[in-house]
Amino acid sequence: MGTVIIEGILLGLTLATFFGFGPAFFALVQTSIHRGFGPAVLLAIGIFINDFVMVLLCLMGAIQIVTEPSNYLWFGISSGVILMIFGLVTFNRKVITEVNENQELPINVKGPRWFIYIAKGFFMNIVNPFVWIFWIGVVVGISARFGGSEKELTYFFAGTLITVLASDIGKAYAAFSIKQYLNQCVIGLFNKIAGIGLIGFGIFLIGKVLFDHLIG
Repeated sequence: MGTVIIEGILLGLTLATFFGFGPAFFALVQTSIHRGFGPAVLLAIGIFINDFVMVLLCLMGAIQIVTEPSNYLWFGISSGVILMIFGLVTFNRKVITEVNENQELPINVKGPRWFIYIAKGFFMNIVNPFVWIFWIGVVVGISARFGGSEKELTYFFAGTLITVLASDIGKAYAAFSIKQYLNQCVIGLFNKIAGIGLIGFGIFLIGKVLFDHLIG
């Protein structure tokens, strides 16, 4: 099963490299900078749980209900609006800092309980129907590749999902590591950039589903 796991890891690396810079990425980095490494890890765990549920639902075939053309349009529009709201909140977020003798500008922001971060990570991923479509395509292709073998599919997706989780934690740690070099102005600028990014994803999502609906 070693080869199967390696194939899963390669898919995870591909996903993290080429598809890992969506709305969840902005939320992950911003959480690491503002709230700390621990909360960012919890956010990454929420994203991991979402991916796991997506794969499980794809394998069960239940997710096809959401990708029906009539449901896809309204779900895509509502998801885009939600992402835009997240973006507006992020864009207008104020940076709260405390000056400390041992560190020029540490960030000390009180945040919600641990399950809120996990729920946010789960939600940030689940509102993006492109993630669903991606997993449907992967699951269908890989299921055919392994002839529907439950054991091989388990090993493959275990390698994929764990790799994606490790990548997200790595991104969070990188953001946390450079936090000490950031001042209030730079962090505020990052909020603006992250907010614009989320709003942009929301607009793109709405435009994409409307375009698909019109040409469909």
